[in-house]
Amino acid sequence: MKRTPRDTEYSAKLITRRALVLGGVQLGILGVLGTRMHQLQVKQASEYRLLADENRINLHLLAPARGLIYDRNGVVIADNEQNYRIAIVREVAGDVDEVVDRLRRIVRLDPDELARAVAEVKRRSPFVPVTLADQLSWDDIAEVAVNAPALPGITPEVGLSRSYPMGSDFAHVLGYVGAVSDYDLSRIEDKDPLLQIPKFQIGKVGVERKMEAALRGSAGSRQIEVNANGRVMRELERQEGDPGADVQLTLDHGLQNFAMARMQYESAAAVVMDVNNGDILAITSTPSFDPNKFVHGISGADYRTLTESKYRPLADKSVQGTYPPGSTFKMMVALAGLEHGVIQPNDTQRCRGFTTLGNRKFHCWKRGGHGNVDLETSLRRSCDVYYYELARKVGIDKIAEMARRFGFDDAFDLPMSAVSRGIMPDKTWLAQRYSQDWRVGDTLNAAIGQGYVLATPLQLAVMTARIANGTGVEPRLVKSVDSVEVPLDPALSLRVNENHLRLVRDGMFGVVNRSGGTAGRSRVALPEFTMAGKTGTSQVRSISAAERAQGVTRNADLPWERRDHALFVSYAPYENPKYAVSVVVEHGGGGSVAAAPIARDLMLYALYGGMPQLEAYPSNQQREAGERLNALPLRERMPGAPMKSRA
Repeated sequence: MKRTPRDTEYSAKLITRRALVLGGVQLGILGVLGTRMHQLQVKQASEYRLLADENRINLHLLAPARGLIYDRNGVVIADNEQNYRIAIVREVAGDVDEVVDRLRRIVRLDPDELARAVAEVKRRSPFVPVTLADQLSWDDIAEVAVNAPALPGITPEVGLSRSYPMGSDFAHVLGYVGAVSDYDLSRIEDKDPLLQIPKFQIGKVGVERKMEAALRGSAGSRQIEVNANGRVMRELERQEGDPGADVQLTLDHGLQNFAMARMQYESAAAVVMDVNNGDILAITSTPSFDPNKFVHGISGADYRTLTESKYRPLADKSVQGTYPPGSTFKMMVALAGLEHGVIQPNDTQRCRGFTTLGNRKFHCWKRGGHGNVDLETSLRRSCDVYYYELARKVGIDKIAEMARRFGFDDAFDLPMSAVSRGIMPDKTWLAQRYSQDWRVGDTLNAAIGQGYVLATPLQLAVMTARIANGTGVEPRLVKSVDSVEVPLDPALSLRVNENHLRLVRDGMFGVVNRSGGTAGRSRVALPEFTMAGKTGTSQVRSISAAERAQGVTRNADLPWERRDHALFVSYAPYENPKYAVSVVVEHGGGGSVAAAPIARDLMLYALYGGMPQLEAYPSNQQREAGERLNALPLRERMPGAPMKSRA
C-alpha cells in the first residue's frame, strides 16, 4: 500500500521526537557521570588515590584511661604509667611467623611470651590487634617504627598500664589488675567490646575487681589508613573514650604504711576504724606481696614463693581470716547477761580456777583462781569462770542474738574480696550444720570465745566501735567516686541500755588502766588519749598429757603453727571516743604481750595524725618505744592533692 505524503510527514516527526528524547537522556547520563567523575577525580582525589593503591581503612578500639584510686588525703595509691608496646593484626600481616621472625631481629623479645602471643594471634579473629610485647623502651619502639615497611601488620603503640606506687602496703585492699582471660570472659556477663582486646587489663581481686565497672571507663575509637604493605598512612578520625571514674578510699596511706611496718615480722592483721562515721583508716594483713608483679604476669617462681609460705601472704587476714575471738568476746556475754537481768553489776562469782560440768572441768586461765569476782573485775582480769557461769544462765541463743547486734555473723558490704561473715553459732545453726543438739558444754566454750565462734579482725573492730559509740555504726571503705561523696549509712540503734554499755566500757578501761588489768603494760600516759581495751587469747589446740609429761607446758614450747592466737581490741580517747583498733597476731601467744603493744602504737598514730610522741608512753617505756619506732622502715608521708571533679 502506497504511503501518503501525510503519513510520511507524521513518521518523520515521530522519529525526530524519539531521537531528541533519546539524545536528551544520553546527555543527562553523561552529565551525571561527568559530575561524579569530577567529584572523584578532583574533590575526593586525595582520598581515593590512597584507596586505589589498595589502601584500606581499619577501625581500632582505644582503651580508656583506668580511673585512679586515692587515699582519704588525695594521695594516689593506684596509678597509670606510660607503656610502650607492639601489636599485630593478622589480616594485614599475612604470614605471621615470617613477620614475627623479622621483628625478633630488630627487637629483643622474651621467647616464651612471644610464643604465647603468636598462639593468641592465630586463635583470635584476623581483624583483632594482639599485643606481642609490652613494657618496651622508647628505643625499641623507634626501631620498629623505622622498619615499618618490612613489618606489615605491626604497629608500635603507646598506652597506659596500672602501677601501685605504695607497693605491698595496699595489696590486699586494692588487689591488682591483669590481662583479661578466657576464664574472666566466661564469668563476666558484661559484653563490653574492650574485653575482647587481648591483654586488656581488668581488676582481678580487691577494689580493682569489685569496682571494675566504674574504674574501667568506656572505649574510644580511631580510623586509620594503611597501605597494601600494612603501613599506617594517616589517622582519619579519632574519638576518645570516657576515662574510668576516680575512686577515693577512706584509708590513710601514712597510717596504713605505719601498721604494715609495725607488724612486719608477724603473721597478723589490724583494723583502725573511726567510731563515729565508720571510716576505715587502715586495714592491713601481713606479710603482704607486691601487686605490681601481677600486672604483667607474675613468674612461676615468685608465685610459688607466695603460695607455699606458711604465713599465707596472699590471704587477706583482716576480712578473710576467721579466728576464735577468745576473751574479746566476753563483752558480748556480759551485755547479754545485763540486758536479760541475769546479773547485776555488783553480783559476784567465786572463781577457784575451774568450774565443773558433769565429770569435766572447765579451767580458768589462772590456775589458782581469782577469788570473788564482780563484772568490772571479770573484764579487767579476764576471769573465765565468771563467764562460764554467766553463759550457763543466759543461754547461747540470747548471747548469739546480742553478738549479732554488734557485727558478728555479718559480711559487711565492702569492695574487698571474700569478706567472711565468720560464725556466731546457736542451737538452730548447730542443728542445721551438723544435725546435732546443742550442749551446755558448747555454751561454756562459746562464753570465752572458743568452740564454734569465729570472727574476723574487721568484725572485732566493728564490735569495739559500736561499744564505744553506742550505735550500730557501719564500716565504710569508699569515700567518694569522681568527687561525689558516698553517703553514710544511718547508724541504727543497738537496742542496748546505755547504762549497761557504760558498765562494759568501765571494765575495758580497767583492763588497761587499773591495777591487775591484763593490758596494763600498754597504758597510754596522756590523760587526753586514755585507751580502753580487752585482751584475748584464742586456743589453737590443747597441750596433751603426753606433751606435758615431756615438759611441754607453755605456748613457747610448741611449734609456731600450734601456738595460740593473740588478740586485742581497744578504743580511745576513753571520754570522747574517736577510733577503734583490733589486732590479731597469728600464733602470737598472749594478747597482752603480742597484740596490745601493736594496737597502742596504731591508736597513737591515729590520734596524733602522725608518728606517736614519746610523751604518750609511760616514762619507763619511752626509751624502748623510741628505739622501736625509729627502727620502722616507713615511707615518707606524702602530701595529698585535691580530687578532680568530672561533673
